[in-house]
Amino acid sequence: MPFNFTPLALPDVILIEPRVFRDPRGFFLETYQEADFRAAGITRSFAQHNHSFSTKGVLRGMHYQQAPYAQGKLVQVALGTVWDVAVDMREGSSTYGKWVAAELSGENHHALWIPPGFAHGFVVLSDSVHFLYKCTAPYTPAAERGFRWDDPDVAIDWPTREVTLSQRDQALPAFASAEPIKAAGAE
Repeated sequence: MPFNFTPLALPDVILIEPRVFRDPRGFFLETYQEADFRAAGITRSFAQHNHSFSTKGVLRGMHYQQAPYAQGKLVQVALGTVWDVAVDMREGSSTYGKWVAAELSGENHHALWIPPGFAHGFVVLSDSVHFLYKCTAPYTPAAERGFRWDDPDVAIDWPTREVTLSQRDQALPAFASAEPIKAAGAE
């Protein structure tokens, strides 16, 4: 199997370490193989693939979509480094409002599986980053939700507080006002 799948502290969030083949020309790795991912419990298909570019200190998040458009995300970095965060938003979950994080980079080649039912965000630690993510549902503006990245109720331990936010992210509400993701969207 070309991947090592490591469940993180929150149920269903999985760190994925691919096997990297290096030689004097560079490297090769598989970023996704359906059979291996299914064997690890990641059974969703992907409806949309995204690529974003950001500069140092840009923070994107905390975003999610409400059911029935809740998105699972397979995220990875092609070039640069981010600190990537997932927050449990599943209504009735015993870990509701809890978070996990992982450093993803073009050097470590790690990916993170964030299933439907979680909010997602990241901050750029390198000078710039090319961030790739596959989503299990298409972007649906009417279903879009979020909460403030620095909300004290969630208390995410970001590696930097000097961040650049979009106007949209600056206007996100407090976590206490965030709408949980209904169970049907978090299957």
